[in-house]
Amino acid sequence: MADPRHVAIIMDGNGRWAEARGLPRAAGHLAGREAIRRTVRAAVKEGVPWLTLYAFSTENWRRPKEEVRLLFNLFEEVLWEETPELVKEGVRIHVIGEREGLPEGLRAAIEYAEVASREGRRLRLVAALNYGGRREILRAVEHLVRSGLPVTEENLRRGFYLPEMPDPDLIIRTSGELRVSNFLLWQAAYAELWVTEKYWPDFSEEDFVEAVRAYRTRERRFGGIPQRQG
Repeated sequence: MADPRHVAIIMDGNGRWAEARGLPRAAGHLAGREAIRRTVRAAVKEGVPWLTLYAFSTENWRRPKEEVRLLFNLFEEVLWEETPELVKEGVRIHVIGEREGLPEGLRAAIEYAEVASREGRRLRLVAALNYGGRREILRAVEHLVRSGLPVTEENLRRGFYLPEMPDPDLIIRTSGELRVSNFLLWQAAYAELWVTEKYWPDFSEEDFVEAVRAYRTRERRFGGIPQRQG
Protein backbone atom coordinates (compact mmCIF):
# COMPACT_ATOMS: atom_id res chain seq x y z
CA MET A 1 0.00 0.00 0.00
CA ALA A 2 1.16 3.53 -0.68
CA ASP A 3 2.12 5.88 2.13
CA PRO A 4 -0.75 7.76 3.82
CA ARG A 5 -1.40 11.18 2.41
CA HIS A 6 -3.33 12.31 5.47
CA VAL A 7 -2.99 11.10 9.06
CA ALA A 8 -5.51 12.30 11.65
CA ILE A 9 -5.12 11.81 15.39
CA ILE A 10 -7.62 11.78 18.25
CA MET A 11 -5.38 12.93 21.08
CA ASP A 12 -6.95 11.31 24.13
CA GLY A 13 -5.90 10.62 27.70
CA ASN A 14 -4.23 13.79 29.00
CA GLY A 15 -6.38 13.91 32.11
CA ARG A 16 -6.03 10.21 32.89
CA TRP A 17 -2.27 10.41 32.36
CA ALA A 18 -2.10 13.12 35.03
CA GLU A 19 -4.47 11.39 37.44
CA ALA A 20 -2.47 8.17 37.23
CA ARG A 21 0.53 10.15 38.49
CA GLY A 22 -1.34 12.00 41.21
CA LEU A 23 -1.07 15.25 39.26
CA PRO A 24 -3.73 17.85 38.37
CA ARG A 25 -5.33 17.40 34.95
CA ALA A 26 -3.59 20.58 33.81
CA ALA A 27 -0.28 18.74 34.01
CA GLY A 28 -1.55 16.23 31.47
CA HIS A 29 -2.47 18.95 29.00
CA LEU A 30 0.96 20.53 29.38
CA ALA A 31 2.63 17.16 28.80
CA GLY A 32 0.44 16.68 25.74
CA ARG A 33 2.12 19.70 24.16
CA GLU A 34 5.39 17.80 24.02
CA ALA A 35 3.63 14.88 22.30
CA ILE A 36 2.40 17.28 19.63
CA ARG A 37 5.96 18.44 18.97
CA ARG A 38 7.14 14.83 18.64
CA THR A 39 4.30 13.92 16.33
CA VAL A 40 4.84 16.87 14.00
CA ARG A 41 8.54 15.95 13.75
CA ALA A 42 7.63 12.35 12.97
CA ALA A 43 5.14 13.37 10.30
CA VAL A 44 7.74 15.55 8.60
CA LYS A 45 10.35 12.76 8.72
CA GLU A 46 7.88 10.25 7.30
CA GLY A 47 6.92 12.61 4.49
CA VAL A 48 3.23 12.76 5.44
CA PRO A 49 1.72 15.77 3.61
CA TRP A 50 -1.29 16.29 5.92
CA LEU A 51 -1.61 15.88 9.69
CA THR A 52 -4.78 16.70 11.61
CA LEU A 53 -4.92 16.85 15.40
CA TYR A 54 -8.22 16.78 17.30
CA ALA A 55 -7.60 19.46 19.93
CA PHE A 56 -11.03 20.45 21.29
CA SER A 57 -14.44 19.11 20.33
CA THR A 58 -17.80 20.86 20.45
CA GLU A 59 -18.66 18.46 23.28
CA ASN A 60 -15.61 19.49 25.34
CA TRP A 61 -17.49 22.59 26.48
CA ARG A 62 -19.11 20.25 29.03
CA ARG A 63 -15.86 20.09 30.97
CA PRO A 64 -15.29 22.31 34.03
CA LYS A 65 -15.00 25.98 33.08
CA GLU A 66 -11.56 26.24 34.63
CA GLU A 67 -10.24 23.36 32.52
CA VAL A 68 -11.72 24.85 29.34
CA ARG A 69 -10.13 28.20 30.16
CA LEU A 70 -6.78 26.51 30.72
CA LEU A 71 -7.01 24.65 27.42
CA PHE A 72 -7.79 27.81 25.48
CA ASN A 73 -4.90 29.64 27.15
CA LEU A 74 -2.63 26.72 26.26
CA PHE A 75 -3.78 26.67 22.63
CA GLU A 76 -3.17 30.40 22.37
CA GLU A 77 0.29 30.08 23.89
CA VAL A 78 1.21 27.19 21.60
CA LEU A 79 0.17 29.08 18.46
CA TRP A 80 2.14 32.21 19.35
CA GLU A 81 5.24 30.33 20.52
CA GLU A 82 5.44 27.39 18.12
CA THR A 83 4.48 29.05 14.84
CA PRO A 84 7.87 30.68 14.09
CA GLU A 85 9.68 27.34 14.36
CA LEU A 86 6.98 25.58 12.33
CA VAL A 87 7.35 28.22 9.63
CA LYS A 88 11.10 27.48 9.48
CA GLU A 89 10.26 23.79 9.02
CA GLY A 90 7.94 24.52 6.10
CA VAL A 91 4.74 23.74 7.99
CA ARG A 92 1.49 25.43 7.03
CA ILE A 93 -1.06 25.73 9.84
CA HIS A 94 -4.84 25.52 9.47
CA VAL A 95 -7.50 25.58 12.16
CA ILE A 96 -10.92 24.04 11.52
CA GLY A 97 -14.00 24.37 13.69
CA GLU A 98 -16.33 27.09 14.92
CA ARG A 99 -14.42 30.22 15.89
CA GLU A 100 -17.47 32.01 17.21
CA GLY A 101 -17.42 31.77 20.98
CA LEU A 102 -13.66 31.32 21.25
CA PRO A 103 -11.74 33.91 23.30
CA GLU A 104 -10.60 36.95 21.34
CA GLY A 105 -6.95 36.28 22.12
CA LEU A 106 -7.18 32.75 20.79
CA ARG A 107 -8.86 33.90 17.59
CA ALA A 108 -6.04 36.42 17.10
CA ALA A 109 -3.45 33.68 17.61
CA ILE A 110 -5.21 31.47 15.06
CA GLU A 111 -5.20 34.24 12.48
CA TYR A 112 -1.53 34.97 13.14
CA ALA A 113 -0.52 31.31 12.76
CA GLU A 114 -2.47 30.80 9.54
CA VAL A 115 -1.17 33.98 7.90
CA ALA A 116 2.43 33.57 9.07
CA SER A 117 2.65 29.98 7.82
CA ARG A 118 0.76 30.27 4.54
CA GLU A 119 3.88 29.68 2.41
CA GLY A 120 4.60 26.33 4.07
CA ARG A 121 4.81 23.43 1.62
CA ARG A 122 6.34 20.57 3.62
CA LEU A 123 3.40 19.69 5.88
CA ARG A 124 -0.17 20.93 6.21
CA LEU A 125 -0.88 20.84 9.95
CA VAL A 126 -4.59 21.08 10.80
CA ALA A 127 -5.86 21.70 14.32
CA ALA A 128 -9.49 20.74 14.90
CA LEU A 129 -10.52 23.28 17.53
CA ASN A 130 -14.12 23.67 18.72
CA TYR A 131 -14.78 21.10 16.03
CA GLY A 132 -17.61 18.61 15.59
CA GLY A 133 -18.16 16.34 12.61
CA ARG A 134 -21.95 16.65 12.77
CA ARG A 135 -21.73 20.44 12.95
CA GLU A 136 -19.44 20.49 9.91
CA ILE A 137 -21.92 18.41 7.90
CA LEU A 138 -24.82 20.64 8.94
CA ARG A 139 -22.76 23.69 8.03
CA ALA A 140 -22.05 22.21 4.60
CA VAL A 141 -25.74 21.45 4.04
CA GLU A 142 -26.65 25.02 4.98
CA HIS A 143 -24.07 26.25 2.47
CA LEU A 144 -25.48 23.96 -0.20
CA VAL A 145 -29.03 25.21 0.36
CA ARG A 146 -27.95 28.85 0.20
CA SER A 147 -25.91 28.28 -2.95
CA GLY A 148 -28.68 26.57 -4.88
CA LEU A 149 -26.14 24.13 -6.32
CA PRO A 150 -27.09 20.54 -7.20
CA VAL A 151 -26.81 18.10 -4.32
CA THR A 152 -23.55 16.25 -4.98
CA GLU A 153 -20.70 15.13 -2.75
CA GLU A 154 -18.39 17.59 -4.48
CA ASN A 155 -20.72 20.53 -3.86
CA LEU A 156 -21.32 19.48 -0.27
CA ARG A 157 -17.58 19.38 0.38
CA ARG A 158 -17.33 23.02 -0.66
CA GLY A 159 -19.06 23.90 2.60
CA PHE A 160 -16.53 22.09 4.78
CA TYR A 161 -14.12 24.11 6.91
CA LEU A 162 -11.18 23.20 4.66
CA PRO A 163 -12.55 21.87 1.36
CA GLU A 164 -9.14 21.08 -0.12
CA MET A 165 -8.17 18.82 2.76
CA PRO A 166 -8.04 15.19 1.56
CA ASP A 167 -9.91 12.50 3.46
CA PRO A 168 -7.77 10.91 6.17
CA ASP A 169 -6.17 7.63 5.14
CA LEU A 170 -5.25 6.74 8.71
CA ILE A 171 -6.85 7.74 12.02
CA ILE A 172 -4.85 7.16 15.18
CA ARG A 173 -6.48 7.16 18.61
CA THR A 174 -4.63 7.10 21.90
CA SER A 175 -5.81 5.83 25.33
CA GLY A 176 -7.33 2.64 23.93
CA GLU A 177 -10.82 4.02 23.32
CA LEU A 178 -12.65 2.50 20.33
CA ARG A 179 -14.78 5.34 19.01
CA VAL A 180 -14.42 8.27 16.60
CA SER A 181 -15.94 10.89 18.95
CA ASN A 182 -17.60 13.07 16.30
CA PHE A 183 -14.32 13.51 14.42
CA LEU A 184 -14.26 13.98 10.63
CA LEU A 185 -17.41 11.87 10.27
CA TRP A 186 -17.86 12.43 6.54
CA GLN A 187 -14.18 12.35 5.65
CA ALA A 188 -13.38 9.25 7.72
CA ALA A 189 -15.76 6.94 5.84
CA TYR A 190 -12.93 4.69 4.61
CA ALA A 191 -10.09 5.64 6.93
CA GLU A 192 -7.95 2.89 8.41
CA LEU A 193 -7.93 2.89 12.22
CA TRP A 194 -4.97 2.34 14.55
CA VAL A 195 -5.44 2.40 18.33
CA THR A 196 -2.86 2.42 21.09
CA GLU A 197 -3.40 1.98 24.82
CA LYS A 198 -0.91 4.76 25.53
CA TYR A 199 -2.22 8.06 26.79
CA TRP A 200 -1.49 11.01 24.52
CA PRO A 201 1.40 12.48 26.59
CA ASP A 202 3.27 9.17 26.18
CA PHE A 203 2.78 9.01 22.40
CA SER A 204 6.21 8.95 20.75
CA GLU A 205 7.75 9.39 17.34
CA GLU A 206 8.21 5.62 17.30
CA ASP A 207 4.50 5.12 17.90
CA PHE A 208 3.69 7.34 14.94
CA VAL A 209 6.10 5.42 12.72
CA GLU A 210 4.62 2.11 13.92
CA ALA A 211 1.12 3.29 12.99
CA VAL A 212 2.24 4.40 9.52
CA ARG A 213 4.05 1.11 8.94
CA ALA A 214 0.94 -0.82 10.01
CA TYR A 215 -1.06 1.21 7.51
CA ARG A 216 1.32 0.27 4.72
CA THR A 217 0.58 -3.43 5.31
CA ARG A 218 -3.17 -3.05 4.91
CA GLU A 219 -5.22 -3.47 1.74
CA ARG A 220 -7.83 -0.79 1.21
CA ARG A 221 -10.74 -2.11 -0.85
CA PHE A 222 -13.31 0.68 -0.54
CA GLY A 223 -16.14 -1.83 -0.67
CA GLY A 224 -14.56 -3.93 -3.43
CA ILE A 225 -12.78 -7.27 -3.25
CA PRO A 226 -9.10 -8.08 -2.68
CA GLN A 227 -6.85 -7.78 -5.72
CA ARG A 228 -5.52 -11.15 -6.84
CA GLN A 229 -1.77 -11.40 -7.26
CA GLY A 230 -0.30 -13.07 -10.36
